[in-house]
Amino acid sequence: MKKRIEDVTVLGNHRLNGEYFVLEVLPAAPFEGWEPGNFAEIRVDGSPSTFLRRPISIYDVDPETGAMKFLIQIVGEGTRHLSLLKEGENLNLIYPLGNSFSLPAGGKVLLAGGGVGVAPLMFLGRVLRQHGIEPVFILGFRTSDLVVERERFEAFGRVHITTDDGSEGVRGFVTGHPVWEEKGFSMVYACGPGMMMKAVAGKSKGLGIPCEVSLENTMACGFGACLCCVQKTVRGNHLVCTDGPVFNAEDLVW
Repeated sequence: MKKRIEDVTVLGNHRLNGEYFVLEVLPAAPFEGWEPGNFAEIRVDGSPSTFLRRPISIYDVDPETGAMKFLIQIVGEGTRHLSLLKEGENLNLIYPLGNSFSLPAGGKVLLAGGGVGVAPLMFLGRVLRQHGIEPVFILGFRTSDLVVERERFEAFGRVHITTDDGSEGVRGFVTGHPVWEEKGFSMVYACGPGMMMKAVAGKSKGLGIPCEVSLENTMACGFGACLCCVQKTVRGNHLVCTDGPVFNAEDLVW
C-alpha cells in the first residue's frame, strides 16, 4: 500500500491517567486503508533532544470521520512532548506502516495485551466484530490506576483485567487468568513486553491454539532503512518494521 507523509490536525489529546494519553488526529484527506496491527511514525517537533520519529500503533479509527487515535505511554522526552499537544496543532506522520494481524474464519479469539501493548488490540477488536468474530480481551497492567478505557474495549467483547498487585481483576500475569481454561478459542493475539508475549506464545502452543504477536522492537525509520529492528526468526533475520510488526509466534526465535 502506498505510504503517506503528511501533516495531520490534532482533534484532541486526552490524558487517561498518570502514564497514558490518547492522541486523536484527522488526516488532511480521507484515508481508509488502516489494518489492525499497522503503525505510524510520528515526528516530534519542538523537542531538541528528540531526533527520531516515534513508532506508535494505531489504537482505533472512527468509522464515520476517519479520525485516527493513538494510545501513548509517557516514557521519555519525546512522548512527554506529544502529551502536551493542543487541539488544532499539526503533527507530521508517515503511515500506514507494517503488516497486519490475520483474521480467522470465525468463532472466538483471545486478545492478550500488557501495558501500552493493549493499543493495537482495540482496533483489532473492532475489525473482528465487523467480521462476526467474538473477541475476548485480557488486559494486564501494573496497578488499577493504570487500567485504560475498559468500557471502550467492552464495546467489542468481554474484558478481563489482571494487575501485578491485585488492585483490580486477577492478581498476576495475563497468562495466569482463568479465561484460558475456556474452550473454543481459534486464535490468540498478543502485544506487550517481550517476556509477556513469549509467555503467551508458550501458553498458546501448549493449548494447541495458533498465536500471532505484535513486536515492539525499536523502529527508528519504519520502512527498512536503519536496520535497528532486526528480529531473529526460524527463516533468518527479518525487519520488524516491514516484515512485521505482526509475526506468527512459531516463527520467532525468542
